[in-house]
Amino acid sequence: MGLGFFASIIVGGLAGWIASMIMKADTGLFLNIILGIVGAAVLNLILGWIGIYAADSWLPQLVVGIVGASGLIAAVRAVRS
Repeated sequence: MGLGFFASIIVGGLAGWIASMIMKADTGLFLNIILGIVGAAVLNLILGWIGIYAADSWLPQLVVGIVGASGLIAAVRAVRS
């Protein structure tokens, strides 16, 4: 069932913000939300391929979003340099 639209935006924004703090990236609110949501979606897909499924509650999705958004920030940095 998932988190729902508004919960995904809130968790995605929080995950993106935390990831930007960890990675010391200077991103805005909108980009934090995008990074968190896309990072969580990509990492959930990758984890699903190897048989690991994060629960459909906010805390596991927050952790997955933080790790996924951090990975996206690192990937963008690698491509830019």
